[in-house]
Amino acid sequence: MEDRYAEVARTFGAALERLAGGYERDPDARRDLLQEIHVALWRSLARYDGRCSLRTWVYRVAHNTAISRVVRPRAAAPRLVAIDEDLESVAEVVDHGVDRRRALDRLYTLIQRLRPLDRQVMLLYLEDEDAASIAEITGLSVANVSTKIHRIKQILVRQFYEGTHHGE
Repeated sequence: MEDRYAEVARTFGAALERLAGGYERDPDARRDLLQEIHVALWRSLARYDGRCSLRTWVYRVAHNTAISRVVRPRAAAPRLVAIDEDLESVAEVVDHGVDRRRALDRLYTLIQRLRPLDRQVMLLYLEDEDAASIAEITGLSVANVSTKIHRIKQILVRQFYEGTHHGE
């Protein structure tokens, strides 16, 4: 099991750090969440039976851990963004003079405001997972994943530009 965990930590470590950053922006809270994710993965590997890919298993455990720690306690917190409204041109804003780090921070802040499932889909998309892989990890259909990604992009672009124009 130690070998498998070492493989997971080596292969998915950077992605897990980005995932934790997608749920927690505060550096201390992000480190705590990342540690909880690694503990959950360590514990879960004994139950891993190969019915799904190791990548799928890792993302399921990581997202479930993050949702349990971050989202559920905030259920009564400020409203979450709904998916009813394209992230095609955020790169254009970055290319036209907005500091890249600041733009990425803003983007992650907007992603944090998404509903848990929408946040999970978007974070997996940003890890370059395809719709079929996201569907396998989340349990959604491939068509539903594709639709969600398109709609989430629209929301994030609109909110990104609104914030940019309002001095955020």
